[in-house]
Amino acid sequence: MCGIAGVVDARGSDAAGLRQAVGRMTASLAHRGPDGEDLWADADGGVALGHRRLSIVDLTDAGRQPMVSACGRYVLTYNGEIYNAPELMPELTRLGVTFRGHSDTEVLLEACAAWGVRAAVERCIGMFAFALWDRDRCCLTLARDRLGIKPLYWGRFGGLFLFGSELKALRAHPGWSPSLDREALAAYLRFTYVPTPLSIYQGVRKLPPGHLLTLPHNGEPEESCFWDLRAIAMAGQRSRDDRPEAALVDDLQDRLRDAVGRRMIADVPLGAFLSGGIDSSLVVSVMQEVSDRPVQTFTIGFPEPGFDEAPHARAVARHLGTDHHELTVSPAEARAVIPDLATWYDEPFSDSSQIPTHLVSRLARTGVTVALSGDGGDEGFAGYNRYTWVDRLWTAGRALPWRLRRGVAAALWAVPPAAWDCAAWAVPGRYRPPQAGDKVHKLAALASRRSPEAMYRQLVSHWPEPSALLPGVREPAGVLDDPGLTADLPRLVPRLQYLDMATYLHDDILTKVDRASMAVALEVRVPLLDHRVIEFAWRLPEAAKIHGGARKWLLRRTLDRYVPRHLLDRPKMGFGVPIGDWLRGPLRDWAEGLIGEHRLAAEGLFDPKPIRRHWEEHLSGRRNHQHMLWNILMAQAWRERWSM
Repeated sequence: MCGIAGVVDARGSDAAGLRQAVGRMTASLAHRGPDGEDLWADADGGVALGHRRLSIVDLTDAGRQPMVSACGRYVLTYNGEIYNAPELMPELTRLGVTFRGHSDTEVLLEACAAWGVRAAVERCIGMFAFALWDRDRCCLTLARDRLGIKPLYWGRFGGLFLFGSELKALRAHPGWSPSLDREALAAYLRFTYVPTPLSIYQGVRKLPPGHLLTLPHNGEPEESCFWDLRAIAMAGQRSRDDRPEAALVDDLQDRLRDAVGRRMIADVPLGAFLSGGIDSSLVVSVMQEVSDRPVQTFTIGFPEPGFDEAPHARAVARHLGTDHHELTVSPAEARAVIPDLATWYDEPFSDSSQIPTHLVSRLARTGVTVALSGDGGDEGFAGYNRYTWVDRLWTAGRALPWRLRRGVAAALWAVPPAAWDCAAWAVPGRYRPPQAGDKVHKLAALASRRSPEAMYRQLVSHWPEPSALLPGVREPAGVLDDPGLTADLPRLVPRLQYLDMATYLHDDILTKVDRASMAVALEVRVPLLDHRVIEFAWRLPEAAKIHGGARKWLLRRTLDRYVPRHLLDRPKMGFGVPIGDWLRGPLRDWAEGLIGEHRLAAEGLFDPKPIRRHWEEHLSGRRNHQHMLWNILMAQAWRERWSM
């Protein structure tokens, strides 16, 4: 895991100038690679590549980058891990390649040299973002892994082409002056993240997952897809795997053993995040099964009721026999992370679980350099509440007149969340949903929508009407606006899964984990997002994912082979912090400083009226607008940090 950056400058520059420019870019990524920095420049091609190294496999100088191929034609700077490198190496050796070390970097480079970039990445199992320079053709190729685990930004500004793992690398180049993309900001207000392929800056884009970008000599950048998620989803739905459940569990268990085992290869200490939920418990169970020693596991706890998963993680760790590390984080310690968020995330990002994700990463880094996580289980195996909510509400509600549904929704919405929270105490503890009031209000908002797609949009929207905050700004169209999606994926739950996997997974979940972990130079690996596991999951019938109201059914049945059900029989919890209470208390002055009426009016970007109305309703306790307010606060904190 590392940080990469580079420049192709057609305007003409000497090697020293190129090295100096790319050196500034890679210096901004030092947190991603504290173990070393290297630069490579070629004045004739007008190109410079930079690399910051976090040493994981082959800690010797043989693993240093940028790396030149054995034939001398290709130069690679690369971030990620290729887990099947040990199998590819003998194939390349038989083709006459002599390896200088045993790094996966060298395997990837020589595979590209031998087979071409597309054929090489199609054969790779792993996570990656890389740039390959062809010295003969003066051609640059960028690549990003299938699910978007690793980030990659690029932009072209006249004769200047820049790329990097994070936007701060592009900002560090003296030849580019960033400007705010207001349409991207509007999309952020809806989703809490800037959706791919947009970035918060005009002219800068994220390379989509499963894509290559080629910049030919004196030509225009061209993107192409080497792994098409939509095609994978459609093919899986057409040829569903109808084997008996036991056979599917056997198959999934074998796939997970392989996926997890590959991700346990490292020349540095390795462990895992453990929340005590289904996904992380399954990953740790398989790790412990294939390991010859207790796996190091890490979890954090909070003193606030409804936010503490530590007891559940502790029980699973005790059952599995892991070497468990637990830290209870005080509210003050958690809040101390907030001032650094705008620096780590580079563009507005407001999933508040970014705070505990960083804290557990920081804890893990005290003992290991690599951690496995359970991310991807919800998207791949239908784990989110919204799948059953939308399915059931649409099925039950479409028989009722829309006006009646709107009336019921208004009645539910009229009761403040705090009152619903009090009513929820009548439910036995093990079945009591956390944050019941927020959930009732979500259901009320859903009930008033006219279509399942509108329900989904409501669920994933923080500000349902971004134009109300940004007058005159048009919100850009995205995947949710694709009219052909229903025809391609006619069944509702798979369609919602696809939407999550095509947007939320890489733009929110994986972005959050990448920035939170790389801020402390921790590599996080995600076995449930092995593309072979995802392709298998798309072939599963719905009953193998949602069965009798239980989500992630096949993951649960696989986990039954490792952990007793009573240790996991509890409502799903989010990995969050009590932002709403903090905004009414210790964060109130900080928030007021960012969204004060006079400041908003003077800046002239946001309309102050809807923001101030939501702020005052939140402070009064009449409504819980924590997510909407955090969305604005993170945008304002980002603008303040980066002078935008």
